[in-house]
Amino acid sequence: MTTKDIGDYAMIGDGETAALVGRDGTIEWLCMPDFDSEACFASLLGDRDNGCWRMAPVSEPTATSRRYRGDSLILETLFETESGTVAVIDFMPMRGVAPDVVRIVEGRSGRVAMSSELMLRFGYGRVHPLIRQEAETDLIAIAGPVGVVLRCDVPIEHGERQFDSRFTVAAGERVTFTLTCFTSYKEVPNRVDPAEALRQTEGFWADWAGPIGYDGEHRDSVVRSLVTLKGLIHRPTGGIVAAPTAALPEWPGGERNWDYRFCWLRDATFALLAFLQVGLRDEAHAWVRWLRRAVAGEPIMLQPFYTIRGERRVPEYEADWLEGFNGARPVRLGNAATGQLQLDVYGEVLDTLFFADKHGIERDGDSEALVRLLADNLEDLWEKPDAGIWESRGEPRHHTYSKVMCWTAFDRASRWFEESDPEASRRYRDLADRVKAVVLEKGFHADRNSFVRAFDDSALDAAALRLPLVGFLPADDPRVLGTVAAIETHLMRDGLVARYETGATDDGVGGDEGAFVAAGYWLANVYALQGRRGDAEALFHRLTESSNDVGLLSEELKFADRRLLGNFPQALSHLSLVNAALDLKPVDGPSREHCGQEG
Repeated sequence: MTTKDIGDYAMIGDGETAALVGRDGTIEWLCMPDFDSEACFASLLGDRDNGCWRMAPVSEPTATSRRYRGDSLILETLFETESGTVAVIDFMPMRGVAPDVVRIVEGRSGRVAMSSELMLRFGYGRVHPLIRQEAETDLIAIAGPVGVVLRCDVPIEHGERQFDSRFTVAAGERVTFTLTCFTSYKEVPNRVDPAEALRQTEGFWADWAGPIGYDGEHRDSVVRSLVTLKGLIHRPTGGIVAAPTAALPEWPGGERNWDYRFCWLRDATFALLAFLQVGLRDEAHAWVRWLRRAVAGEPIMLQPFYTIRGERRVPEYEADWLEGFNGARPVRLGNAATGQLQLDVYGEVLDTLFFADKHGIERDGDSEALVRLLADNLEDLWEKPDAGIWESRGEPRHHTYSKVMCWTAFDRASRWFEESDPEASRRYRDLADRVKAVVLEKGFHADRNSFVRAFDDSALDAAALRLPLVGFLPADDPRVLGTVAAIETHLMRDGLVARYETGATDDGVGGDEGAFVAAGYWLANVYALQGRRGDAEALFHRLTESSNDVGLLSEELKFADRRLLGNFPQALSHLSLVNAALDLKPVDGPSREHCGQEG
């Protein structure tokens, strides 16, 4: 079995789903019609027979390179061969009636013999569809409610459980392919004009990315991250998926393999402030609207994440017919963490609503009622143990960061009602003070001179880096300085930051994992707040240069060689990059605004 590398993939998408394309021109992952739909290409988590679509020269290329065209998700892969050079242009147009994948093969020099090999498998690589050939260049595949139509410029031949096209392209010539998903019991969508679709998609991205208001020295990385995040925002609802993939391992061959195709409440405020600070006000509005819809309803009981539509149930199961990415099993689809109590999400939501109001986004009677309901419910919950920010599957604990975010929730509720309901404001302030006192007493470990993972525990936790970022303590407080020093000594390795000490932590899963990309950027944020600009810049560059050749980051990095690990591309990693770049500017920045140190 050929070993795969997560860094070998690039993402294309239409804001409602996304595909991963390998360096060799093979689409190995695609869920349609939505991010969380069942995959019709799942070879990423198995082999070719689980579904993929290869587009490449017949003979082995002498060289291969790729790039995104401008500030877009239009991917161009260039193959050099002994007989000539050819480009494969892959993209998904902004959706009209149905999702489309367009592949344009463009001759650049000489003449190149090309091959298209399409293996459609529905149900995450398990179901072979019923095929109907409509014409020499058209076919329809159907399995249950899902249908796919392939239309191309060259004949399609039935191969061994696949569909092949062989053709030659000369300099200046184009051959096009379009794969369109539709509901099987409805009419087949009209044919897409690939050239016009390319023109419109280029125009969309140019219009969207052009006004981005970031003028710092890291513009290329920031804009690429924002383009990636735009591709992970579900356009109809505004929800941001954590990643478009499932079950990519956090350590080679390991069992920490989770489905991330859902919308986490965590980091909601940093998403909001990052969007606002670069001028993406529409995205900020859409995110807050999604958030309010998802958490609405009584009884108020927040869960860590919801589907792109705001649904609450996400059953988890194991796809035992898939061998896993490089054999990493189990392959988990769905995510059982929805059933966990994670108290920090109350702080994330109330924090987001507070800063949305501060920026003039959507304050109305519903918002005020929601703030009150959330704060009142948390009053009954905050003293309970929980699963924590890392969604531990071990015994619930009194996690320090969870309690800090309870303080954040009551602090923001108090500030919300200062004018409209002074009595409620005082009550929430008293609660915030109570929580803070408990955290300072039980969450700080004197012998380690650091905040620790949980009360009555000595294990370190990179989540403690967020304490100054939410304004719990100033960045130059001696306890924060001690925490940073402890994390530098015990959680940093090869210049990267781990989430926690796996050997000292029973998280109910076991096994190793890589360095957590976002935690590294959080440390850079704290360095910036502490005036350690040189350290912040060095860490920022180390992390950002670990992205792959087209600027994409995964959830984690392997220590030493910085190989990408985990689901990919990861919204939190790119969001953390943007926030760190903004914080590296001499003034302002999301963290400074968040903790009240603007200017």
